Amino acid sequence: MKLEELNNKPFQKREGSRNTIFRNEEKLLLLPLPEYPYELAQWKVATVQLNYHVSVDKRNYSVPHEYIGQKVDVRLSKRMIEVFYKHTRIATHIRQYGPLNKYLTVLEHMPPNHQSFVQWDGDRFKKWAKKIGENTLNLIELVLKNQRVEQQAYKSCLGILKLSDRFSEKSLDAVCKKVLSYTQNPSYKTVKALIETHKDEEESNDKSTSNIGCYTRGANYYGGRK
Repeated sequence: MKLEELNNKPFQKREGSRNTIFRNEEKLLLLPLPEYPYELAQWKVATVQLNYHVSVDKRNYSVPHEYIGQKVDVRLSKRMIEVFYKHTRIATHIRQYGPLNKYLTVLEHMPPNHQSFVQWDGDRFKKWAKKIGENTLNLIELVLKNQRVEQQAYKSCLGILKLSDRFSEKSLDAVCKKVLSYTQNPSYKTVKALIETHKDEEESNDKSTSNIGCYTRGANYYGGRK
C-alpha cells in the first residue's frame, strides 16, 4: 500500500522513517480512546428542592443536602445526568428512563438524620405497626405514602411507633383511629399531641372517680342506724 510505503520511506536529512518515529517516540504518548463515544448534551437550570433532589424530565436525582435551595446547572446526555454548582460538579447519575416521578438517591447526599434510617424500610415500619393495631398500620401506611421520598417519612414513623413505649399500644391505636377520622395527612406532632391529651383526660377521669369515693358516707356516719 502506498501509505505503508510512505511511512517506511527513510528520511532524507535524519535517520529513520515516519514508522520508526511513531514506534519509538509517539506511540508511548498515546492515550486510550474514551470509554464512551462523545454525546451531545443539553443544559438546564434547576433548583435543589427541600428533599435534596433536582427534577429533570419528571424524574428526580439527589445532590448533597448542603445545596438545598440553590440554583444548579444540569447537563443531560443520553446516558448521564451531571449537576454543577458554580461550575463545580457536585453530583453524577445514570440517566433514568421508564416510570415518571422516580427518585434516584445517593446515601452520601442524605442528611445524617436520614442516613441513620438506611437499615430501615417501609415494610419494617408496617410490620411493627401491625403488631400494635390495625389503625396504627393504616396511619403508618398513609405517612409513608404521603412523602415523595419514602425515607423522609421514616423519622415520623419511628416517633409515632415509639409512643407505644411511653403510653400503651391500646392508647396509640385508639388515637390513630381518631386521627384518621379527620385527616389524610397525619404527622408525628398530631399523634403526639392527641395521645397526650388522651392521657390527661384518662387521669382526670380517674381522679374524679377517686374523689367521689372519698366523699361517700354510709348511714352509720350520719347516725341513721335502724
